[in-house]
Amino acid sequence: MILIDHTCISDDIEDQFFVCNLDKCKGACCVEGDSGAPLDENELEILDEIYPMVAPYLSEEGKAVIAKEGTYTKDWEGDYVTPVINNRECAYAIYDQKGILKCGIEAAYLDGKIKYKKPISCHLYPIRVTKYDQYHALNYDRWDICSPACGFGKELGVPVYKFLKEPLIRAYGPEWYHQLSEEISDRQAARINEKGK
Repeated sequence: MILIDHTCISDDIEDQFFVCNLDKCKGACCVEGDSGAPLDENELEILDEIYPMVAPYLSEEGKAVIAKEGTYTKDWEGDYVTPVINNRECAYAIYDQKGILKCGIEAAYLDGKIKYKKPISCHLYPIRVTKYDQYHALNYDRWDICSPACGFGKELGVPVYKFLKEPLIRAYGPEWYHQLSEEISDRQAARINEKGK
């Protein structure tokens, strides 16, 4: 476990490997699960503001759900989430020519229409953040649909925290990420020294 400021980071984020492999999983995280993508409260207003720019990228089914439920909704636990189509894919998800699910919000971002890339919970996956009064717990979320990403990450030698550098900096800042990288480097050096004794 690594402690930095108000965050508690699971060892798995250092030890496990991960690189999304969309050709294999087809973007299954946008359709699997029991509700839409988790949203922070500060993202709700953003979704309302950007929706006119995002709507042209979405499917007719997605737009119909959003017209009925709004740009966000609440799940069975009372948490804010993105709406879903027929209890399946996220209303913001779109299929590309290969049948891979991608994010319509991110498509608008990549085209320069908006400055918000996508919900931070999606950007950070497979890290899930649990927010407590005094700290945030960052844990690696194991999900069988991501097995191709685990294998691909191991093949390329990319640990979770390096794969998620951009969203981790987005969430906690460059200084925090620098501290995380330094702490992990120190821990790895210490382990090598222990083995050498």
